[in-house]
Amino acid sequence: MASNSPAPEGIEVQEPPTAGAWGEWNPTEDSARPLRGKHRVLKQRGGLARSSTVLGVGVIAAVGAGGIATAQDRPQVAITLPSLPSLPEVLGGSGDADAQHADGQSDGHADAAAVQRTGLIPRQADRSNDAGELLRSRILQQAGSQQEAAAAQERAETERIAQEAAAKDAHAAQETARKAAEAAAAEQAAKETREAEEAKAAAEAKAKQEAAAVAGSYSLPTSAYTLTSHYGDAGSMWSSGHHTGLDFAAPTGTPVKAVGSGKITSAGWSGAYGYRIVLELPDGTEIWYCHLSSMSVTGGTVAAGDTIGRVGATGNVTGPHLHLEVREGGSTVDPLAWLTARGLNV
Repeated sequence: MASNSPAPEGIEVQEPPTAGAWGEWNPTEDSARPLRGKHRVLKQRGGLARSSTVLGVGVIAAVGAGGIATAQDRPQVAITLPSLPSLPEVLGGSGDADAQHADGQSDGHADAAAVQRTGLIPRQADRSNDAGELLRSRILQQAGSQQEAAAAQERAETERIAQEAAAKDAHAAQETARKAAEAAAAEQAAKETREAEEAKAAAEAKAKQEAAAVAGSYSLPTSAYTLTSHYGDAGSMWSSGHHTGLDFAAPTGTPVKAVGSGKITSAGWSGAYGYRIVLELPDGTEIWYCHLSSMSVTGGTVAAGDTIGRVGATGNVTGPHLHLEVREGGSTVDPLAWLTARGLNV
């Protein structure tokens, strides 16, 4: 059952008279007819403009609660409407709204359509369409944004996987290169070690060959000897004040040999040296053999190890011995060092 609704704002409602004075009160065509030219109401409800007549009927209906409510306990209420311009005046026309309709009733739908055509009240359908289009655009935009975000995330994941794979490949390549470098370094070190060992062995072999060749090219001047005076020894027995050769003490007649291949340049008596033989080697070095008891050769060429004389005690001596001098460029050198340098164990 409908309940009585309060009167709309801006409308003064007069209470109907009590039951004793008026009795039951029902709206009629005359009581519902609006005043001409006064208190017109133009109000939008649900997207449609109502005319003053429709508004008046709505107000009376609200007060009457569907024509069923009674006003026995209420005083009479005077209903007044605010004075507003008529719809033709709003639309820029002239004349009274009732004059526009021969039947004396205003067409609410026509007025609403006219107002909507003027742009004062937007059409509900247009507004609904605009809201739907806006919602659709927002949904599409949000869906596009979500798709772009998903695509960006997929690209980022793909790039991450690619970067991880590239980093893994780079690490593997670095490990392979490092191992290859270590293997190459180890191989190079081993090669250098082998080469060094081979070079050392070759040098030792060459030194032995040279020593053997030197030993085969040179010979000790005599055998069964004893070294008595060395090069550089000082004493009054020598005119220079020091010994200029190396003395090999041996019995008289002990064979004296050529220390190397060469030619005999001098053989005979030589004062304090007694009998002396001078052997010149190919490099110009002179070997003097002094105090000989006899000479086997006096000239010509000889080979290393050939007997060229005998040990004696001629000249300025104190006993039989071989005085051996080595001269290079006219100056004496130590015979012991010279013989040792040529592989001879003196």
